[in-house]
Amino acid sequence: MVLKDIHIVGARPNFMKAAPVVQALVERDARPLLVHSGQHYDRALSEVFFEQLHLPQPDLNLGVGSGTHATQTAALMIAFEETFAEHDPLRVVVYGDINSTLAAAVVAAKMDIPLAHVEAGLRSFDRTMPEEVNRIVTDVLSDLHFVTSPEGVDQLAKEGLSGGGVHFVGNPMIDTLVRFRAELDPEPVRLSLGIDGDYAVVTLHRPSNVDDPAVAASIVEGLARVSKSIPIVIALHPRGRKVLEEAGLGENEGIHVIDPLGYLEFMSLMSGASLVLTDSGGIQEETTILQVPCLTLRDNTERPITVTMGTNRLVGTDASAIAEAAERALVNPPTGTAPPLWDGQAGRRIAEILIDDQRGLP
Repeated sequence: MVLKDIHIVGARPNFMKAAPVVQALVERDARPLLVHSGQHYDRALSEVFFEQLHLPQPDLNLGVGSGTHATQTAALMIAFEETFAEHDPLRVVVYGDINSTLAAAVVAAKMDIPLAHVEAGLRSFDRTMPEEVNRIVTDVLSDLHFVTSPEGVDQLAKEGLSGGGVHFVGNPMIDTLVRFRAELDPEPVRLSLGIDGDYAVVTLHRPSNVDDPAVAASIVEGLARVSKSIPIVIALHPRGRKVLEEAGLGENEGIHVIDPLGYLEFMSLMSGASLVLTDSGGIQEETTILQVPCLTLRDNTERPITVTMGTNRLVGTDASAIAEAAERALVNPPTGTAPPLWDGQAGRRIAEILIDDQRGLP
């Protein structure tokens, strides 16, 4: 069958979420139109993921690129409006909480095109986060809400969004991890860095952490203290590199700064870590499944189930708090269990609902 859906991806986290959904649709002869907004355009943040995850090459790459939130979102909306007008989709499917997600949602709503949101219902309750605004607006405009964990269903109901359009399906990002888990091998990256034994992995990219020099300096000081106990590998996202380096990130021999890795390389590195420190939402989820202790360098999380059921702990950005939490986690690592429906089948569930739902669209 021909599924007249347009699926929108635009940045690294989207690719792991979209891959199992697109794969499940292809297996049912319902290949959607895949559109890459170009929000992430560096090979290490985009092209390598299509190769490793066996995602079909995008039917369209809009090449929007970077910019301020307003500049980027405006350019995305213009590009999506032209794309939707040309291809006349029955539905638009968006993933996560990036600017591409918000822009596609607004344009679809204004063009009266049904909208499905994969990863609906997540809330940090911190509207200073751009992603939080994107989540709220996208959910309000969506007709189908695909929810990754039970509290998301409850949150949507509190916001007046409930009924037949809300579906608790599990976590498609975990589908991708389950699919490739047997291939993960931390040794090549570890050996290339000359690390013999235990190590910690760090990622940082949130504006609140890497745009403010004072906050960045506190985090870097905390990492320096942690590195006295265990070597650190930080895969440094382009965002914030300058501020973090000015805060002294590269001056400590116990901290190994590397460029972003492909999905398999990074997941391999993380799977062998004794500890992960991050401000990423997706990594909070992946460490829960990998059973790797995770310290989230934020005061809140839109994925609270990783704290209540998983290996994640919120520690904030104070240097002393980071160092103390790392010491506790290394001595007494937190353990967790897989949340409900994080079983590698979320993509299949989403695909089945999309196919069934299309039969009711005009």
